[in-house]
This record gives sequence, structure tokens and C-alpha cells, in this order.
Amino acid sequence: MEIITHSREETVAAGREFAKTLPGGALIAFTGGLGAGKTAFCQGLAEGLGCTDPVSSPTFAIVNYYRGPRPLAHFDLYRIHTENDLAAAGFYDYLDMGAVVACEWSENCADLLEQEQPIHIHIDRVDETTRKITIG
Repeated sequence: MEIITHSREETVAAGREFAKTLPGGALIAFTGGLGAGKTAFCQGLAEGLGCTDPVSSPTFAIVNYYRGPRPLAHFDLYRIHTENDLAAAGFYDYLDMGAVVACEWSENCADLLEQEQPIHIHIDRVDETTRKITIG
């Protein structure tokens, strides 16, 4: 599936709509460069899952957890490369508890994530406001 958005608000809305399709314990593996819109899409995911905590990039925290009826664990895997690193960050614990888990920079742990059968989402920055979101 491919979605074209023309603003940050549309990217958030795409994430909100996509959240409706996700079962608990779903793993989303994001790829895309800096400023592509991964965090904006995750903001929509959190809203669509009913999370009430404000969404921000997990760059420095490694993981942000958003509470709600369907919780979201939002990971930044930029500095994570091993299974021990994933486990120490609570990755497997969040999956086991049924949270939706979204991982930015998933290419850093691609082989490990594949074992969990992720949904792949790639976001291309077409221009200043346009994004091409490829799901599948």
C-alpha cells in the first residue's frame, strides 16, 4: 500500500487511520531518513490507539511508552545493534505485554526484528511537505 501526504497533519492522520488496523502486539519497522515523518506518523498511531501521552522522538530515551487502552512503545534503534541491547531496552517485554511496538531506524536491527514478523513502513521525503509512505 502507498500513501502520499502533503503536510505533517496528513502524515499524522495517516498514522491515526493505520492504527485502526493493528492488533495488540503488532511490530512496526520504520525506515526513512531524518525528517521523513516517522515521528509524525507515530503521533497519529498513538492517537489512533487512544494514547493520551504527548508523542516525541525517542532519540535520547531509546524508548517512549504511551499509555492508553491500546499502549504504544516507540523505539529509536539508531544506537541499538544487538539482541542484548534490544532486551535491555525492554523491547521483548513490550511485545509480550501486547503493546503496539513502533521502531524507528529499524534497519539497525533488521535481522532481529524479522523474527517478530514486523509490518514494514518506509517513508520517503519527496519535498518539503510531501511524503510517500509505503506499507508492506
